[in-house]
Amino acid sequence: MNLGLRLTVVLLAIGGVLSANLINSGRAMAQFLPAENEPTVFVEDIKVKGNQRIETDTVLAYMTLQPGVIYDPEEVDKSLKSLFSTGLFADVTISLEEGILVVDVIENPIINRMAFEGNKELNDEDLSPEVELRPRVVFTRSRVQADVQRIVDLYRRSGLFAATIEPKVVQLPENRVDLVFEIVEGNATGISRISFLGNKTYDDQELRRVLATQESRWYKFFGSDDSYDPDRLAFDQELLRRHYFSQGYADFQIVAAVAELSKDRKGFFITISIEEGKQYTNGKTAVESEIADLTSDMLSPLILTSPGDIYNADKVDETVEDMTFEAGRLGYAFLDIQAQMEREVQDGKDIINLTYHVIEGPRVYVERINVYGNVRTLDTVLRREFRLVEGDAFNTQKIERTRQRLRGLGFFEGVELEQVPGSRDDRTIVNVAVTERSTGELSIGAGFSTQDSALVELAISERNLLGRGQSVKASIRGGGRSQQLSLGFTEPYFTGRPVAAGADLFWTQRNFQRQSGFDQKTQGFSLRVGFPITEYLRTSFRYTLSKEEVTDVHFLASRFIQEQEGTETESSVGYSFSYDRRDDPVNPRRGYMATWSQDVAGLGGTLHFLKTTYKYTFYHPIWEKHDIIGKIEFDEGLIHGLGEPIKVSNRFFLGGERFRGFEAGGVGPRDTLTDDALGGNVYYVINAQAQFPIGLPDELAVQGRAFVYFGALTEADTTVPLFGGIFGDFTEFRDSGDPRMSIGVGITWASPFGPIEVDFSKVVMKENFDEDETFSFNVGTRF
Repeated sequence: MNLGLRLTVVLLAIGGVLSANLINSGRAMAQFLPAENEPTVFVEDIKVKGNQRIETDTVLAYMTLQPGVIYDPEEVDKSLKSLFSTGLFADVTISLEEGILVVDVIENPIINRMAFEGNKELNDEDLSPEVELRPRVVFTRSRVQADVQRIVDLYRRSGLFAATIEPKVVQLPENRVDLVFEIVEGNATGISRISFLGNKTYDDQELRRVLATQESRWYKFFGSDDSYDPDRLAFDQELLRRHYFSQGYADFQIVAAVAELSKDRKGFFITISIEEGKQYTNGKTAVESEIADLTSDMLSPLILTSPGDIYNADKVDETVEDMTFEAGRLGYAFLDIQAQMEREVQDGKDIINLTYHVIEGPRVYVERINVYGNVRTLDTVLRREFRLVEGDAFNTQKIERTRQRLRGLGFFEGVELEQVPGSRDDRTIVNVAVTERSTGELSIGAGFSTQDSALVELAISERNLLGRGQSVKASIRGGGRSQQLSLGFTEPYFTGRPVAAGADLFWTQRNFQRQSGFDQKTQGFSLRVGFPITEYLRTSFRYTLSKEEVTDVHFLASRFIQEQEGTETESSVGYSFSYDRRDDPVNPRRGYMATWSQDVAGLGGTLHFLKTTYKYTFYHPIWEKHDIIGKIEFDEGLIHGLGEPIKVSNRFFLGGERFRGFEAGGVGPRDTLTDDALGGNVYYVINAQAQFPIGLPDELAVQGRAFVYFGALTEADTTVPLFGGIFGDFTEFRDSGDPRMSIGVGITWASPFGPIEVDFSKVVMKENFDEDETFSFNVGTRF
């Protein structure tokens, strides 16, 4: 091929490529240019119509089109979606009129008022937190439907599956509406039957006792445990797991839990399918510690499981908790204790070998402590009870002690401490949530004895005055034989330090004219101060000054009474030590408390004596599974005259709450002629008690108790000469140091209008001159 021909071919190829590129470029540019029959339209201005509350600038801010740009239907669509998504508008239309973009809006109304009608089982306070709409909030139908569903869910959790909710909208001027939720609650949807599949060891009746959900029965008119609640059913599954795990079935599984509503919508049929698995016994148990100074020998005594016993997951968890607590007490706050199980078959038995691995965890510090729920109580009242502050190393023992101290204040129904992550890995935040309780109390007490005597007491107290933790109490007690008035005040943190300071005023008048022919009056005051020595040991000191008068003695009264006519003055100082290791100061289940007190009179005044008392109380679960708690209390006292006999007013008296089964002052020496209680110089009382639930729902707060009292009161050192001593001394009272004993049962109900206590007692050991009491009650109210 010659040179000319080759050049021609090359030129033709280059021209073809250039032509193709020009064609493609033209097509691309055509996408940005209007067609010849579609002239370019620009948005000259935007006009907003129909808006009443919402500013025009607000509407324009949500639009993607602006004046001066080319009109584009796609941008119009985006602007519509943006405006609708705000929830401010019920309808929006956008149109182009001679270069003017017209945005026509219909605003959603504002809610003026909300109300619930037809609700009886759930009050407005129960329903209001469930809805998101509020007065002065924009009304939208989607939010109304969402609130309706929330209310329906709340009713279903309360067992009312037949409830229906219809929202009604009342139109008002100025684009406002009233929103009313009309509620038809219907009848409660109960539990018709609870069945189990796969259970071999325990029958259905035994497993039903484990669950929180109960079958509906006509007599179960208290509580809501017999209504269907999906959350409670999930909790029931956990209860079943705990039950089987505590009985050695470590492989237990729940296959399915199904709740089917009956056709008449009156009850649910619950079916729970399970696989029990094998039952294991405990094998070898060991502790492996990676911390040099915390040896396995130090932690092994805390192991609650024993080889050969049925495996119990609850005891394993308790062992881990006890080891963690003990390590924290020894200064090792950052630990991770894990219980590892190893299953094996030994001599034909399925066993589990347990190894507790103790490793050092990461060191964590308290970044912040938040307090919630104290509406009335000041923050400082709570924070001064904390055993750790911001910046301290996190310590589980101190957290638990803080919870105990907050409970011990008596200001809160519930105390919850929660640990949440802080701003860094080595920081933690402690949230303290409290539920305040009524700390004011107005109580009315009454008692009846077999001798038809009656006693009425009225007391008013406030244990958290003005939310500062201060305590004030006033009481008036009246009856056929005595009247009493007292007033007391306590500042728990005097001068801002943990020193409790207080004062008491008292006045007492006793009328013995009918029985003994005299009146007795006592009046005085006491000052007291107390402070902690250690975390659990506390001491207090007190001074008492009082005047006692025996007046209006009848001329036929006994020589013993005439001998005591006149005025006596007591000036005494005393001290107390108390050691408290109870797990909860309000409702103890474990632990003990011991108190030792002494008072000496004779620093001035006319009375001289030394009085000593001691009390020890021990708590421990008898049958923890069924919440039966045991209590044993030892109470004893001795008063000794310093060179003189002890006056009647300074002696000990037993009966009433201190010795149930006997009326107040019903135990011990009595005047032979008047049959009046004379008290004694020495006493002891042993009280054994068991507290237990009586089958009523927990929310009723009704507890039963059975008790036994054993003790005596003796040694009234009073003798008078008969006929000038011609026949020697004659003791004008009956006394016996023989023990007395009573048994009985009682019920305590923390009712909405105050605590109610009812006791029935039977005396099984007594003297013929004692005065017993078979029934007593106490009722009060709080505010």
